Amino acid sequence: MMKKKAGLILAMSLILLTTAACGTNEGKPAEESADNQAAASSNEQAEQPEPAAESKEDVRILQDEFGEVQVPAHPERIVALYLEDYLSMLGVEPVVQWYHPNWGQQDYLDLDVPLFDATSTPEAWLELAPDLIIADGAIDADTYATLSKIAPTYRLPEAILLEPEAILTQIADVLGIPEKASAAISDYKRTMEETSEQLQQAVGEETVAVVRLNVGDKTLALFGMNNRYTGNIYHEMGLTPHPWARDMEGFQEVLSDEAIADLDADHIILFPSDGSWEDETNKDAVQWLDQPLWQSLPAVQNEHVYIMGRTHWQSGGMTANLLKAEDLLRVMTE
Repeated sequence: MMKKKAGLILAMSLILLTTAACGTNEGKPAEESADNQAAASSNEQAEQPEPAAESKEDVRILQDEFGEVQVPAHPERIVALYLEDYLSMLGVEPVVQWYHPNWGQQDYLDLDVPLFDATSTPEAWLELAPDLIIADGAIDADTYATLSKIAPTYRLPEAILLEPEAILTQIADVLGIPEKASAAISDYKRTMEETSEQLQQAVGEETVAVVRLNVGDKTLALFGMNNRYTGNIYHEMGLTPHPWARDMEGFQEVLSDEAIADLDADHIILFPSDGSWEDETNKDAVQWLDQPLWQSLPAVQNEHVYIMGRTHWQSGGMTANLLKAEDLLRVMTE
């Protein structure tokens, strides 16, 4: 109840501030209004300020997925919905880290900021008081409209959501720090090129499949070459996708028992859909991998199945990609 009241108070404050910015004198005594107008006129004649120009310097008008959006020129309280990875690459700290009760947060970032529940009410958003919200493809037009009433909201264009470097460049532009993106991308490209060279020497054209163990229903999902989370190991690190991953039209497919039996990839990367391999709640799903169907696969028999952590393998962010590169070099070249 206290939270709701606080949110409502803040909402009212925002409305009052907006009204004040519009220059209304409603509710003031006539004498006070007249005095204020006279003083303002005198100041204008003496100092000749340019309020319109100053206002334009404080904001920028950008084009996002849903149209034009007016963003602050120097945002300080930034919320980036599951895009904190890119803020980290730019050396920017968000006011909170986004998480969802069903699948957690991006633990690999190790941010020292409060967690913010993705299912929070509008009142909680108002209490957070962001001055800029940056969102990706998980935000549809309706949610975007709601968030835009809380703070200026920039929704990344759909066309760049599979391109980490383009995402970083766009976010840096929104924040007014494009030079930081250029430096980060230069380092990132160099790492990807070096990783690709080393992996090519180690495994050549041997095929690779990325598989997620869905711990809830004990199924396996094969990730396609264009999967937002893991496609970069093919596009940027030069690994050869298994034909099923190469030809997949969607991002992922749950494999039938018959398909699992025919998964003849030379190397398999495996991670759980939720939690860690050590979690008690995942015990039954992990034991499912002991069955003959899985154990008969060539990659299993040749000890070319690589057990990975979930959080950065289920993220397409640039920091996550750098961690994937470290993982692959560790298991494939050493």
